[in-house]
Amino acid sequence: MLKLHYNLEKVSMGLVAAIIVAASIGGIVEIAPLFTIDETVELPDDLRPHTPLELAGREIYIREGCYACHSQMVRSLADEIDRYGPYSLASESAYDHPMLWGSKRTGPDLARLGGKYSDAWHVAHLIDPRSVVPVSIMPSYPWLTRPLDTDLLSDSLATLARLGVPYDDGMIASAAADALAQSRPDSAAMDGFQERYGERPAARAFDGDPSRLTEMDALVAYLQSLGTLTDAPFRTQAEDSR
Repeated sequence: MLKLHYNLEKVSMGLVAAIIVAASIGGIVEIAPLFTIDETVELPDDLRPHTPLELAGREIYIREGCYACHSQMVRSLADEIDRYGPYSLASESAYDHPMLWGSKRTGPDLARLGGKYSDAWHVAHLIDPRSVVPVSIMPSYPWLTRPLDTDLLSDSLATLARLGVPYDDGMIASAAADALAQSRPDSAAMDGFQERYGERPAARAFDGDPSRLTEMDALVAYLQSLGTLTDAPFRTQAEDSR
């Protein structure tokens, strides 16, 4: 085998052909399963899409580069499950475009973050991480207190709807109003929000001030939604433990 490889290295075109064959085999192995993904990944019945406010927070999460230091995928390793909770399922990310699984953990994994800390903790952590985690190396984001721009929310929902996310025409048309309603549960618009998204999404002034809608509201709403869009991972864990 070593002699064959040595001889192949002396024939440049043969080496190029061998590289192409090896790369093709690797590509087929990686790509082929994608053609059957609709058959192998079954959507949970209780999977819900992000609300407009959560979706706006997700865009801020991407904009600020949070994905570079935090993953959103719990691997099926005992120590990870003990620390973060049930391992991640592919179906959880069915509505994510792009997915934010990540590959680097300068900070902890966030896949099961929703409900772990209070809104006030998240606000303090984002404005001054050292105020709640003294050894944190995370940068501060004090500008998140500025008003949230909701002008493109309807377009964002419309784009995701074309990719298969179940946003209907009513959700798309009411995106900006629903983002505001989620942060003001006592407002008259809350009935319309719950009619479109149900009672599962958390609704409150996430930044602590119901008189304004800020980027902080959106990002905290998104962080509090992580791991709460479906109970499928927890059901799977219960079945595995039997």
